[in-house]
Amino acid sequence: MSTLPGGTVTFVFTDIEGSTRLLQTLGDDFAEVAREHRRIVRDAFGARGGTEIDTQGDSFFFSFARARDAVAAAVDAQRALRDHTWPAGAEVRVRMGLHTGEPNVGDEGYLGIDVVRAARISGAGHGGQILVSETTRALLGNQLPDGVQVHDLGRQNLKDIQHEHIYELSVDGAPAGSKPLKTERSETVESRLEERISAYVEQQLERAFIDPAAPAKLAAGGIATLVMLVVALVVIVLIVKLAFF
Repeated sequence: MSTLPGGTVTFVFTDIEGSTRLLQTLGDDFAEVAREHRRIVRDAFGARGGTEIDTQGDSFFFSFARARDAVAAAVDAQRALRDHTWPAGAEVRVRMGLHTGEPNVGDEGYLGIDVVRAARISGAGHGGQILVSETTRALLGNQLPDGVQVHDLGRQNLKDIQHEHIYELSVDGAPAGSKPLKTERSETVESRLEERISAYVEQQLERAFIDPAAPAKLAAGGIATLVMLVVALVVIVLIVKLAFF
């Protein structure tokens, strides 16, 4: 493991989207798809100086000493995958996630949260996408491969990571952000207000059944007051939604 790139490293995780469905559809032809997929990815990443760290099934884990080489390799691979003629007219779509950090190198390879972050970014994507972290995006600057555009997808919540600002690299005019990323729902001001509203309504209803005097109070206008309060809180939630979205 001493030959692994150290210092600042860019990690790339890739995998085929819907590989189980492809296997069920193609049957024996899937073996050829798997072989060609591995060849294309290895050729593209190896040509740009990537080091293959691990492969499991249809997934790859590579590291690069330079962020720009990692991005160029991902773009090359996506183009080759897109233009390849697959058996039985299959559509093979691979998602890729990139993140740059300064991991430790142990006896069994890279260690640290940066590896997890790169994997989570890849897992949040869809087939055909290249997603990069804010750190990787900053290192790219304006030196993008020809035909590549950057799209800001905003801050996203990732499993075990809390959040990461993610960018998509679209290749040759491919649409970006057409599907929402597979990220965790964030705990926004809106969601907290909704929880408080529900808790308050439940509390008032409980009092109505427990307090012997509650029916008379509600009949005297308590219900109207409660309804007005709930409406006011709902309006606040809507205002928060508009502010954030």
